[in-house]
Order: sequence, then C-alpha cells, then structure tokens
Amino acid sequence: MMRVTIIYWSGTGNTARMAEAIQQGAAEAGAETKLINLSEGVDEKDLLDADRIALGCPAMGAEELEEEEFRPFFDDAKPVLKTKPVAIFGSYEWNTGEWMIDWAEECTNDGINLIGSLAAYDNPDAEAIEKCIALGKQLAE
Repeated sequence: MMRVTIIYWSGTGNTARMAEAIQQGAAEAGAETKLINLSEGVDEKDLLDADRIALGCPAMGAEELEEEEFRPFFDDAKPVLKTKPVAIFGSYEWNTGEWMIDWAEECTNDGINLIGSLAAYDNPDAEAIEKCIALGKQLAE
C-alpha cells in the first residue's frame, strides 16, 4: 500500500482545506495517508516513512513561501525530498500566484522529483477542491 504524507502550513485555513482534499483523494485511491499541520510539528520519520509527499504552503508577502516555519522546514527536508516523488500546493489571495512557479522551479533545480503542483485562488472553490482530490489520487498511484 502506498504511503502518502501531506504536510502543510496554513495561515487562513485555505491551504488546510486543500490538504484535506488531497488526503481524501489519496485515501479514495487506496493509499495510507498522514495529514500533518507543520505548525504542530513534523518528525523526520514522517518524511522517511512516506512513499510520496505533498507539501502545502500559501503565498506570503511578495509571492514567497512562509518564512518563519515553512521555509526552514522545506530547506532542512530537501535531502529527504530528493529521494521521493513530491507534489506542492497552496493558495494565494492577491497577485498572480507567481510563488508557485518559483517554488516548482526551486524544487526542480534542487533535484526534487516534482510530480505535480497546484495553486488555488483564495478560499478553494469546488473546482479547486476537485483538482486537489485528483492530485491526491495521482500521489497514490
């Protein structure tokens, strides 16, 4: 059974809703899932035990990853992330969502096997939730 771990940081709850939908999709496809709010703590074992990983972070500031908790976690996790298929996701409330393009480029440039990325505007609507469920199913394959 595929083990999919979804780790996210959410300031307003929008990215959390995306994470829950990704978990739903992975579970529906038969994967064992683990959903982790980064603010509540992540153990390296959570990364090591996963077959596939989804990371969620909204756009912050000038189209950047959240810098207090998510950025340090992401930078520290890169050695493990390079060994597993990874998807990234998050929400944005203004501007164009450029942070997702930049984040995907960073993953690729750092040797992470990026298998998907998904950005949703503001509070994810039904279409965005369906895309999250589909991403979860993709992770479970």
